[in-house]
Amino acid sequence: MDGAEVLAYCLSKPGARRDEPWEGDVVAKVGDKIFAFLGPESVGLKCGASRLEADELVAQYPEDVSVSPYIGRYGWNKVGLGGAVPDDEVRELVDQSYDAIVAKLPKTKRP
Repeated sequence: MDGAEVLAYCLSKPGARRDEPWEGDVVAKVGDKIFAFLGPESVGLKCGASRLEADELVAQYPEDVSVSPYIGRYGWNKVGLGGAVPDDEVRELVDQSYDAIVAKLPKTKRP
């Protein structure tokens, strides 16, 4: 998968939309919350409820997954695209990130 394919997959989720809150930084949002930080070669995703849980993915793919700067302590990882992480697993990680963020939205803002 490349960045455009991940973006398209993110936008296929109910209520998802593209945003650019900082110039040049594309994200996918549901409600008013970000569930994916999109780049041409990587995607930032919520990969666990805690840093400890998200570290399991880093341990599994040390060359292609790293802790996201600034928000990594909350379970966010930067996942490289086109590397060791299979496309199906990238889709599953997008699904998990989306689901985690939707669960935190007030019921009135959930899709």
